[in-house]
Amino acid sequence: MVYFTLCSWTEILSATVKALKAGQVVAVPTDTIYGLACVAQNSAAVRRVYDIKGRNGDKPLAICVGEIQDIYRFCKVSVKEELLRDLLPGPVTLVLERSSTLNGDLNPFTKLIGVRVPDHPFMRRLCQMCGEPLALTSANVSAQTSSVAANEFEDLWPSLAVVVDGGPIGDKSRLGSTVVDLSVCSRYRIIRPGCALSATVQVLEGKYGLLEDPVNQ
Repeated sequence: MVYFTLCSWTEILSATVKALKAGQVVAVPTDTIYGLACVAQNSAAVRRVYDIKGRNGDKPLAICVGEIQDIYRFCKVSVKEELLRDLLPGPVTLVLERSSTLNGDLNPFTKLIGVRVPDHPFMRRLCQMCGEPLALTSANVSAQTSSVAANEFEDLWPSLAVVVDGGPIGDKSRLGSTVVDLSVCSRYRIIRPGCALSATVQVLEGKYGLLEDPVNQ
């Protein structure tokens, strides 16, 4: 395991990209909580994430991309691009229908995928340099509290190739990203309130007139 603090991006990015492309799992800071990441198109790496977390195989992983345009490669988007740009980059996970480009071994039990563009320059640059989507999940053992500091998941470090310590993240972020399903035309469904619920709903309803799915009311 290699440990870095975010002081010299060039060296850190190089080592982290190398580890990811080698099929390894890394820990990274985001705009909400610390996450475990691997290349989403690498099935063995995805399985490794589940093993490290002790996570049930029927719980999905999200993907993380560096640019909004990347979403169109891996998802079938039924909302206006302007809506995407109003929410992203930011602490929001959008659940959309997946495209056939995405690894079929990633969440094979659902046609949907959660996608993030974090408002975090290191994470966005990492995704850009990898050139592939990253599978992303919280850096903690399954069912335990999310981590907002690198030392909160020290028990996982021996299983990781790289740990990038970006310093403490605000405690409000421990709620994680707001997860919203936009896979049904003109509707939205809040899957997890997260740390940006009010602002997200204001955009969806106030600006775009989306209706909350009755299932969620």
